Amino acid sequence: MSTRYPFTAVVGMDDLRLALLLNAVSPAVGGVLVRGEKGTAKSTAVRALAELLPEVPVVAGCRFSCDPASPDPGCPDGPHGDAPGTARPARMVELPVGASEDRLVGALDIEKALADGVKAFEPGLLAAAHRGILYVDEVNLLSDHLIDHLLDAAAMGASHVEREGVSVRHAARFLLVGTMNPEEGELRPQLLDRFGLTVEVAASRDPEQRVEVVRRRLSFEDDPAAFAARWTGEETALRERIVAARTLLPQVALGDAVLLQIAATCAAFEVDGMRADIVMARTATALAAWAGRTEVTSEDVRQAALLALPHRRRRSPFDAPGLDEDKLDETLEQFRGDAPDDDPEPDGPGDGGPDGGGGGGGGGGVPPQGEGPDGPAPESAEAPESAPAPAPQGPGAGERAAVKAGEPFRTKVLSVPGLGEGAAGRRSRARTEHGRTTGSTRPRGALTKLHLAATVQAAAPHQRARGRSGPGLVVRRDDLRQATREGREGNLVLFAVDASGSMAARQRMSAVKGAVLSLLLDAYQRRDKVGLVTFRGRDAEVALPPTSSVDAAAARLEKLPTGGRTPLSAGLLKAHDVLRVERLRDPSRRPLLVVVTDGRATGGGADPVALAARAARLHAAEGTASVVVDCETGPVRLGLAGTLARELGGTAVTLDELRADSIAGLVRDVQAAGQTTQTAWRAA
Repeated sequence: MSTRYPFTAVVGMDDLRLALLLNAVSPAVGGVLVRGEKGTAKSTAVRALAELLPEVPVVAGCRFSCDPASPDPGCPDGPHGDAPGTARPARMVELPVGASEDRLVGALDIEKALADGVKAFEPGLLAAAHRGILYVDEVNLLSDHLIDHLLDAAAMGASHVEREGVSVRHAARFLLVGTMNPEEGELRPQLLDRFGLTVEVAASRDPEQRVEVVRRRLSFEDDPAAFAARWTGEETALRERIVAARTLLPQVALGDAVLLQIAATCAAFEVDGMRADIVMARTATALAAWAGRTEVTSEDVRQAALLALPHRRRRSPFDAPGLDEDKLDETLEQFRGDAPDDDPEPDGPGDGGPDGGGGGGGGGGVPPQGEGPDGPAPESAEAPESAPAPAPQGPGAGERAAVKAGEPFRTKVLSVPGLGEGAAGRRSRARTEHGRTTGSTRPRGALTKLHLAATVQAAAPHQRARGRSGPGLVVRRDDLRQATREGREGNLVLFAVDASGSMAARQRMSAVKGAVLSLLLDAYQRRDKVGLVTFRGRDAEVALPPTSSVDAAAARLEKLPTGGRTPLSAGLLKAHDVLRVERLRDPSRRPLLVVVTDGRATGGGADPVALAARAARLHAAEGTASVVVDCETGPVRLGLAGTLARELGGTAVTLDELRADSIAGLVRDVQAAGQTTQTAWRAA
């Protein structure tokens, strides 16, 4: 087994380490979601936590980790009766982003179940994680069908495998820990709410602390075993403190005044449901136990709110998570009542932590930062104030500052015609693992979704030749049929936005940005990837390469200035280059090109209109589904956007027609135009 980086050797990241330790003290807190930029040791800290957890008593030989004190009566390996117990280290099971459904929930041998009536079940990762940690790196990139299973297990504390009337159930209670880079996309709200706490991490800007991070990491890579041995004392002391806090936890009192503060705080921040109140109460209790106290204080409530509420407050998908700390302090002060004041002197074990400092009093403080053999880690410097956003580069002729986007609205559903095979989503029709059954086929690999009627039909003619004598059906491997299903896929929605001078009227550009923001919101809900190309002046640029982070696209859009000529051909060619590269990277994800323009072409060559038409025909020749959002306003309209749409083989819609409450035939028009384009392309 490879040596893991010691938890106490992690430099800085106080909130992250505290959140993980609180879950080690009280698993009922519900896990941690770690959000942050790449390269901030998110995964290192999470993997190091498993080494600190106490051993788990289990029934000997049980594949589902039943507790010998109270074994699961429905355990597939049971009943256990008086089976002997043993102890093993706590597990941390990693769920890969690309895992199959069978790998997560387990595999049932359908052939044996049909022919012999035997439930031959191979446990999956949910069974392995029972009573331990289930860790998902890049949790925001998980497929929807895997998220559905995680949600079910987290809500029920059990995993169910159902295959054509054959059912297996086993307990699956685990500490869910996920890490993610918000630039790559956000989480579904249902899964986001299942994480008890959330923490934002970022690389330190303090040079001394960065030096210490590099020094320790290089020392670990040179000799992992020797480096870990140097931190054994700190790791042992921290492990003992966790055990002491777990022992103290049942004695911690949560008074009515503190509960009132918790309820008032959740109401003030308008969080949905009651889970936030429960998580805050459990977190505050764990904070008190971690600090060695038997009474929860107002400071515990404050710290619990900062960890439990940022990802639950009511917000739009494009808002960054966080809390207004001034509002939090005002609410706590208003409802303080008889809540106990902060007690700097702990009255139980754990005073000062393993290194004799930080951790007592207040809200439990931060977890101990082990000094270790290399001396004390440098203190974190306060983050510098945010620098003002840079002004647009090189003020070009007629350039105007960015304007605020108008209010978003619900848009019509724009979809790609035909039947795809891309990643699961909610936009266009596709062959998927989940959805309605449309037929059957021979399985190309392991059977995952049995088509029972087709299997019986394939096996029936051969029963006499196979010597069938009893009621059972004699089924061979060649008889098995896989169900083909139709669902929805996510697409690549590439926006090509005209930011030229003809779009520069403030009210007009505000409406245009509002429309694009609305389409981005729709892409977020439909699990699409998005990209942003802008064109103005003499050229076009990729403002945002294709990504799953629609909030990053919204941020780029908000800062977009306008001015200059309209190099429409350059914008279309740049979009063509982006789509060509993405077809190589992800050939199964079909694109949808959304061109936002008034249709004018006034730059890019001697005959900009002809060049724009030629660039548009490149997209049409490759069968790219496209929509032109016509931004032309005023009593006299030239209809140039409609001409562009015809060259693209797509359709044109005005800003008003884009709204969901207008023109019911929009989707049909987009699909019909796309079908015509694809048919012509295939014929060519």
